[in-house]
Amino acid sequence: MTTILVVEDERRLLRALQLTLRANGYTVIAAPTGSSALATLAEGPVDALVLDLGLPDMAGVEIIRRVRTGGQTPILVLSARHASAQKVSALDAGADDYVTKPFGLDELLARLRALLRRGQADTQEDIVEAAGFALNFAARRAEKQGSAVKLTPTEWKILEVLTRHPGRLVPHRQVLEHVWGPAYVKETQYLRVYIAQLRRKLEADPARPKHLITEPGLGYRFDP
Repeated sequence: MTTILVVEDERRLLRALQLTLRANGYTVIAAPTGSSALATLAEGPVDALVLDLGLPDMAGVEIIRRVRTGGQTPILVLSARHASAQKVSALDAGADDYVTKPFGLDELLARLRALLRRGQADTQEDIVEAAGFALNFAARRAEKQGSAVKLTPTEWKILEVLTRHPGRLVPHRQVLEHVWGPAYVKETQYLRVYIAQLRRKLEADPARPKHLITEPGLGYRFDP
């Protein structure tokens, strides 16, 4: 069974998460502090980490950094901190996705399922299909409703990093570094221009995109 480590110091929420995850077929390990979470991870790997940033003994971002030094365990952050800077800090440290309290348990489960698919999605598929368009990365060929679409090399690079993680939030920094390099990690206006171009070329309704989704202040998500 899939094992989820839940790190949360709020007892009621921790209990609700345990019940919900177990009801959906997951094995759950609960840790009310950062130190107990790290001790659990030292004993053996888990399939995913659900992590509250506001822990009593250490910053959640520090836990993310320590986890990332040893592997690529999917990390879903929970926090009551609404400020964009807090979210960006967690994502830059290595978190994979972010849910702000209060949140719906259905949303959390959906985000978690997407993260658990990450291992399968981390290898770029030659062909990616969405409703209305298809991308052949090996042949560098794109089609929308059966008609060829011309994409630039930069647009292909952006699609590579987004489609490699379907359903997963990809931070601005990760896309910018992949496409333009480390010197451009703050140039988010570049992305806005290119994402708008890709929507015009691929989305059925660019004004209401269904596949190239913006997460304001954070990054983008590819939804097949």
